[in-house]
Amino acid sequence: MLATWPMDKIVVFCLPILLLLAGVITWFFLRKTIRTRIRVGHQLQQDPDINEWLVVFNWSRKVLYVPTILASLSAGVLMCFFSVDSMGAAIIGGCWLVVFFLNFLVDEYEISIKVLLILLLMIMLGGLWLGYLGWLRDFLGVFRHLKVLLSPAGYFVIAGIFLLAIVIAWVRGLFYYVAITPNYMNIQTGPTETGEQFNHTDYSTQVDTGDFLERLLGFGRIIVTFRDHRKAPMSMLVGGVGKKAQRLESIRGTLSVERYSAGQEASYSD
Repeated sequence: MLATWPMDKIVVFCLPILLLLAGVITWFFLRKTIRTRIRVGHQLQQDPDINEWLVVFNWSRKVLYVPTILASLSAGVLMCFFSVDSMGAAIIGGCWLVVFFLNFLVDEYEISIKVLLILLLMIMLGGLWLGYLGWLRDFLGVFRHLKVLLSPAGYFVIAGIFLLAIVIAWVRGLFYYVAITPNYMNIQTGPTETGEQFNHTDYSTQVDTGDFLERLLGFGRIIVTFRDHRKAPMSMLVGGVGKKAQRLESIRGTLSVERYSAGQEASYSD
C-alpha cells in the first residue's frame, strides 16, 4: 500500500515513528543523567543521612478545574448512555455551567474566607431586597431561559482540553521541581543536571493557604524567598498542601534543632 502513496503522504505517516525513535535513542544515551522528580525522590528516600525531605513542583492553575472535568465527563456519559430529552439536556447543561462558573471564580480570584462571607451576605441581602420588591421571581426567570445545550462530544472535548493542560503540567514538573532537605534545597530546571543548590541558611519558606476556595480543593502555595534579594521569590501551587506543610515544618524543625545543637557545641568550646 505504501508503494502507491505519494511522497508527502509517506513522510507524514513516518514522522511520528521517527519522532518516537528519536525519543527512545535520546533516552538511551541520557538515561543515567536524567534527573526526574520521581528518581530524585527515590534517591532521597534511600539516603540514610536524610530523614526528612520534600519534592514539589508548580502545578498549572488548570488543575483547579478538576470539578469541571468530572462534571463534563459525567454530563457526557449521561448524554451518551441515557435517553435525555431537550429539557433534561438543558438541566444537565445548566448544572455543568454552574460548576464551570464556580471553578472560574476559584481560578480567577483569590478569595479569603472573610471575602467569601461578605459575598454570601451581599447575595442574601440582594435576594431579600428583590423579594421585598416582588422582583425575585422575574429575576430567577431569566436563568430559566438560559439553556446550555452541548453534545456529548462537546462535553468530552472540554474535559480533554483541561486534562491535557494538567498532564502537560505534570510532565513539566518531572524536570522542573524543588527538592528540600534539612541541609540544602535543590532547584532543578532541566532534564539533566541543570539546576541550583542553596544552603539551608540561604533561603526561607512560607506556606500560603489564604485562598479559601483553593484550600477547599486541597491546594495551596509554597513560597521560597532567598537571602540574596537579586533572586526573585518562587511561588509553587501544590496539591495536598496540608501534608506538605506538615513535612515542611518538620524539615524546618530539624534545622532549628541542628542550629541549637551547634550553638551548644560552640558555647562548650568557649
